[in-house]
Amino acid sequence: MAPPIEAGTPTPRVAIIGSGYGGIAMGCRLRQAGIETFTIHEKGEGIGGTWRDNTYPGAACDVPSALYSLSFAPKPDWSRTFPAQPEILGYLEGVVDEFGLRPHLRLRSELTDAEWDDAESCWHLGFADGRREDAEVLVAATGQLYRPHIPAIAGLETFGGPMFHSARWDHDHDPTGERVGVIGIGASAIQFVPPVAQRAYRTTLFQRTTNYVAPKRDPERSDAAKVAFALLPELQRLYRWSIWLRFEARWVVFRQGSRLGRLLQRAFQREIAKLASDDLPLEALVPDHPLGCRRILISSDWYPTLARPDVEVVTAAIDHVEPGAVVTVDGRRHPLDALVFGTGFESTGFLAPIRIVGRDGADLHERWADGAEAHLGIAVAGFPNLFVLYGPNTNLGHNSIVFMLERQVAYSLTLIRRLVERGEASVEVRPDAQARSNRRIQAALAGSVWAEGCRSWYKTASGKITNNWPGPTVQYWWRTLVPRASDLRVRPVVHSGAERPPG
Repeated sequence: MAPPIEAGTPTPRVAIIGSGYGGIAMGCRLRQAGIETFTIHEKGEGIGGTWRDNTYPGAACDVPSALYSLSFAPKPDWSRTFPAQPEILGYLEGVVDEFGLRPHLRLRSELTDAEWDDAESCWHLGFADGRREDAEVLVAATGQLYRPHIPAIAGLETFGGPMFHSARWDHDHDPTGERVGVIGIGASAIQFVPPVAQRAYRTTLFQRTTNYVAPKRDPERSDAAKVAFALLPELQRLYRWSIWLRFEARWVVFRQGSRLGRLLQRAFQREIAKLASDDLPLEALVPDHPLGCRRILISSDWYPTLARPDVEVVTAAIDHVEPGAVVTVDGRRHPLDALVFGTGFESTGFLAPIRIVGRDGADLHERWADGAEAHLGIAVAGFPNLFVLYGPNTNLGHNSIVFMLERQVAYSLTLIRRLVERGEASVEVRPDAQARSNRRIQAALAGSVWAEGCRSWYKTASGKITNNWPGPTVQYWWRTLVPRASDLRVRPVVHSGAERPPG
């Protein structure tokens, strides 16, 4: 990293929205850069983002702990390969304390609108409690998976029993002895269905699409490994990079026509077909889409759960909900006591419902009406001093999002430092640079497995892939290593005789 900015140097006010991995990483790096004039605004009661909200039974990460952590804040004593939600949240709390972010953190602070003032070169921010504040820089760290999606099903409001989304788990509800219905079988359901099925009288899974589910090898980390990583940080760093390299090699599977992808798909289908029975038909087990078109999941208790006599997989589409039951299009009525949604998130509605207005009154969501896009997923033309973390086309199917977030933080911080060191009032990406980079992204995505026709949270309703990066992460590292001056439009500070307060 570059040396810290000299003490006493005026620095911009930075408003960070969200306190998940991205917001916390941005705060840490700002402090290391000598910029203390920032606030992390969190609408919730505590930090953690996804890992604060998703507390359902079995919630855990599907990226190994050594890679699903910040490179500059390693944790040598992770308890196991794939950490569970409480340990991840505890890790983030520890990072906040280690890097002294508490004084910069403002909880129950929900941003509702932000408007760029060209004359003042700052963002005017509005909050849900009526407060108004200004900031020269706005960092949106809201992520992609924060607004639960509940499908519009006829009669849903008439159900009458307990009904909740996996990201809003009702811990006061006990499913013991109940008939539980689960709508949506994705990454969250793969984790919470097995523990729920162990307690429920009967579990009915309404499955629209079948997934590829690989075994989850999740050994506990030995005490010897914890000691070795604590005493030899370089050993842990080497281990981290070894995981990254192995995951990076998997990118080849996500290209259309991948020979390895076809071989793996056939092997999977051949093995899983052996589990089919009269009660568990083949269409409930074997996906009809190419491997990787939807998120590949990991679990070692998913298929044993499907094979339980008290678990039913329903492949017929839902027609409507009525009091105490779900009715499918084949006319079957499925009596239920409780209903749980594993239906994911409004993943393509980046930054919604916050109203973001840029230069000349441009509304960001109107600009993104046909699908969100940003230069490298970070900067948007016409929206100066706005940096998006985990923005459009920065999700991955094969590696760690934390890696991508750290690249976005580094890119954003480089431009924030420019404001200080070069006396600039604002910096933004040029429209032609943004258009060029997104043409390249969409062209590459057309050759990916995600373009092969399956439905997924990576796409808008029209089919535009707005969420995933179309290549290996090393490519993203290279593209974000140094912001290209020719891609940027900068405005110098206009001195009016009065000095701006330092923050």
